[in-house]
Amino acid sequence: MNIPNLLTLLRIFFVPLLVAAVVMGSLELRLGRLVIPNELLALAIFLAAAATDLLDGFLARRWKQVTTVGMLLDPIADKLLISAALISLVQVRELPAWMAIIVVGREFAVTGLRSIAATAGYIIQASELGKTKMLAQVVAVTLFLLGMHWPAVKPWAMGWMWCVVVVAVLSAVGYFSKFWRKVDGRIKRRRRRELLRLERERARAAVSARVSGERRE
Repeated sequence: MNIPNLLTLLRIFFVPLLVAAVVMGSLELRLGRLVIPNELLALAIFLAAAATDLLDGFLARRWKQVTTVGMLLDPIADKLLISAALISLVQVRELPAWMAIIVVGREFAVTGLRSIAATAGYIIQASELGKTKMLAQVVAVTLFLLGMHWPAVKPWAMGWMWCVVVVAVLSAVGYFSKFWRKVDGRIKRRRRRELLRLERERARAAVSARVSGERRE
């Protein structure tokens, strides 16, 4: 187990801590005279988890420690972190449920699409919108957590969340259209091959019938 993979696992470990910090309003951390309320504690946990997302990929590429396990765990850890944060914000009535459903549903849909494409021999690379989406989600969750402590930030959080929803939908449409083009092209090529095979079989059958007729004569 290398360090980048350990950082990915650490991000998964942060998920239940984040949920507890967001949902439990009475939770607070005391450091001497300093009292950190639950929303700021949740923010610290979330930002630490998001930082591991940047760090594990950077270290894996720099140290040439890109592994199959890491490639599988990294997107799972990202989706767990964002999904847990959004669902927790819905639980404390900071975020409309329909927004969380769109974003989380998009994650499951695109993951399923990529799995289907992989079984068909296609690798769907992350689009630029898909890469932007993760950063936008981190900013949105950060603003919502800040808004729990400073209500003046809430309009900014909601505005940014609208951007997240739009980017999530557009990137999902991009993935599905890319997949459909590949599948549609594959189906057309398969039909073309089948038609050519049928034409060859008909031609061979016609030749065989002609030869049989000539022999009878």
